[in-house]
This record gives sequence, structure tokens and C-alpha cells, in this order.
Amino acid sequence: MKKFHRIFVIVIDSLGIGAMPDAVDFGDEGADTLGHISGSAETFHIPNLQRLGMANLKKMKQVSQIEKPEAYYCALREASAGKDTMTGHWEMMGLKVTVPFKTFSEQGFPPDLIEELERRTGHKIIGNKSCSGTVILDELGEEEIATGHMIVYTSADSVLQICGNEETFDLKELYRCCEIARELTMREEWKVGRVIARPYVGRKRGEFKRTSNRHDYALKPFGKTVMDVLKDNGLDVISVGKIRDIFDGEGITRSERSNSSVHGMEQTAEIAKTDFHGLCYVNLVDFDALWGHRRNPQGYKEELERFDEKLGELLKYIGADDLLMITADHGNDPTYRGTDHTREKVPLLLYSPAFEAAGPLDEQDTFAVIGATVADNFGLAMPEGTIGRSLMKQLK
Repeated sequence: MKKFHRIFVIVIDSLGIGAMPDAVDFGDEGADTLGHISGSAETFHIPNLQRLGMANLKKMKQVSQIEKPEAYYCALREASAGKDTMTGHWEMMGLKVTVPFKTFSEQGFPPDLIEELERRTGHKIIGNKSCSGTVILDELGEEEIATGHMIVYTSADSVLQICGNEETFDLKELYRCCEIARELTMREEWKVGRVIARPYVGRKRGEFKRTSNRHDYALKPFGKTVMDVLKDNGLDVISVGKIRDIFDGEGITRSERSNSSVHGMEQTAEIAKTDFHGLCYVNLVDFDALWGHRRNPQGYKEELERFDEKLGELLKYIGADDLLMITADHGNDPTYRGTDHTREKVPLLLYSPAFEAAGPLDEQDTFAVIGATVADNFGLAMPEGTIGRSLMKQLK
């Protein structure tokens, strides 16, 4: 069995490939992120994903299957109860979430939480709905600046987000309010995965811009993950994009924040030029945040084409001692009703130039095969209480 010196796990955030068997229980029957993106586009050019077997795994209108894909490929079903970012990523690293994180995208946060947050922070709350961050700034930013009120909003993820103008609200005050919100939302009835400080600058509608001083107050994983085991055994665990926030820094030896999904792929290519030993774990959020939630299949398609181009550049630096895994954390069908995530299977492509064979693997019943494969590669046992079985013996 081949052992790899470096493993790259790249998460195309929200790239589902068809409804899970239990999708009806989540209101997502018939969802199919990649299938519907393909079906709604006139052209679709993803030659690098094609050569790795994506079209062999998922039938697409414009992208043909190839006779000899260069990667192993299979569909993954989610074992956890949920369809959000934290649940999907935690499961990849071995944790099964049995109680979904709280979401408040339908009605906003309950009055008793809002009242307590107002009392503790000293600010009247405005907003309190599911909304795009840029949209809610245009709607309420001027009011916040004029009155000192506090914009609170959510999304389809399990998050409570607070906006604050850096000049008029003050960054320290924003962080103080977020710390109070995090304390309050540790209660079971209000427990969200993350509280996010969303600072911005500008004085009037159309000029507001969010700054890099965002700060996430996340729940820590409820148990040890594969990342912790790698770190504890002296291996590198490099995160790119949202990974550090998703795991609240646990099990990570180095983190890189990304400005966009294209930037995330450029960072990954730069990391691939270095001689690290361990895991590089990458989240590319724009697919979900910019196109899935905003129900824009054309934008999603074009983002996939940009990813594919960057994937071609990354593949130049993937050698025989490397394993590349490409997957997703949930679905977000941009042609579906509403703006929520969708309960879908996700793809898994496994590639190394060292493979003597490639092709289909059986559909797997958990995302945790990813973490189990990583641990097995480095000769490490999965942490106690985790799930997942390795695919290493099937990779020839």
C-alpha cells in the first residue's frame, strides 16, 4: 500500500451531486447542485475535473465521460444530522453530529435572545433576519451609523453575525458585543455554530465595504479529530480559507486566510511548492456564499470554470508522493427554492500520479472516509469516538 508524504483535501463548498435518500426530511427532495448547474448552462468547460473523472461520477449535459479517468471517484453520503458547513467538515475529520446546529434563517432570532442581547450590550438591535451581508449593510448601515443601533443578522448556516462600523461603532465594541452573543448562544435553545464580527467602513449606501478585521467565535469540536492526531504526532496541518474558523483553530499548525476561492487555490499551489509533511486542508467558500445562497447558477458555473483552471495549475505540483482529494461539505442548489443549503451527496475524487489504476469506488456512507484515509496513510489510529474507514487499500 502506497504511503504519501503530503495529502491535500480541497472542499468545493456546497458542490452537491444529487439529493440524499433522506433529502425529503430536510425539504430538499430533487436537489442537485452540479446537475442543475450543468443543465442550466449553454457551455461548461472543466477539463481538469473531467480528466479526474467528475463526469464519470456525475452525468453532465456538456461534459462527457472519459474512457480512462486519472482519479478514483465515488459519492459520499452524510451520516450526520444536518447540511451545514461545520457539520460537513467535522464529519470529514471523524466526528458524527447527531443533533443539528441551530439555524434561524426562517424567522430570525427569537425575541427573548434579542432582548437579552440588547440588555447586555446596551444597543438596540436592527435587522434580525436572514440576509446577505452586503445587502444588509446597504439597507441598514446608515441607520446604524446615525443611531448607534447594532445590525444583527443570520444566514442559512448556523451563525449569528453582527456588523459594526469601524469608525463609529468601534472595533473593540463590536468584539465585546460578539463575545456577549457567543456567551448567550452557548445555551442549547440558541446554540449556533459561530458568532461572527463583521466590521465595515464607509458612511453611506453604496460605499460600505467589509474589512479584514472579521473575527469568528466558533464552537470547538466536541471531540478529537484526525487533525488533532496529526498535530499531536508532529505532522503539519495547514489550513486554507475558512478551515481555521470551522475548527476554532483546533488541530492546526498553520493557517492561511483567503480573499476568494481563486486566491485559496493560488495559496494552495504555493503551499504545494513547499516540502511540508502532513495535511493541507482547503475550503473554497465563494461557491456557497456568492452563488449558491444567491441562487445564481451562471455565477456558480463560472466559478467552477475558474476553479478548474487553477486546479490545472495545482496539478503541476502534485507529485508521486502526494495524494489530492477533492470533495464538498453539503449542497446548495442554485436553481432550488429558497436560499438554504440542500441535503445532497457530495463527490470525492482521489488523485496521485503514483496510481497504477483509477476508476469508480463504491458509494460511501459517511464523509469520514476522508479523515480515516488521511490517518491510515500516516499510520495513525482514529481518535476515540470517531467514525470512518480508510480507502487506502483500494488505491492501487
